[in-house]
Amino acid sequence: MSAVTNPATVAECLRVGAGFSQGDRNWIVEQFATLDARLATFHADATELEVSVKERNARGQKVTLECWIAGRQKIVTTSSEEDLRAALNDARDDLRRRLNDAKTRQEPRHNKHVREIGQPEAGEVAVDAERADAETV
Repeated sequence: MSAVTNPATVAECLRVGAGFSQGDRNWIVEQFATLDARLATFHADATELEVSVKERNARGQKVTLECWIAGRQKIVTTSSEEDLRAALNDARDDLRRRLNDAKTRQEPRHNKHVREIGQPEAGEVAVDAERADAETV
């Protein structure tokens, strides 16, 4: 696997949305620091995070964390925890799980050779299939 030249970090990719101010950004980055290890496998210029909260510090507050990574579907996590810090941590942990799940689905599991050299292109698979059909005829 090749290393990412400009790995994504929360500090670099996070935007604060509705309900938060730029002054809140630093402590949110601290709360989300454990995401850095998972985000490091993606390019910083192809990764965006946005956190927002509706009805902050009210009983029905809702924290939303959105993640955009180029070439992948957008991931949205939410939390309705009453404590803001707990809600941020809940949304963060859910995003980490979903990123891990997405990464696992994309990587080959039992073939070390394929993991190391990469998967064949769609055209190569079609050529191999045609060759196998010709050999069985």
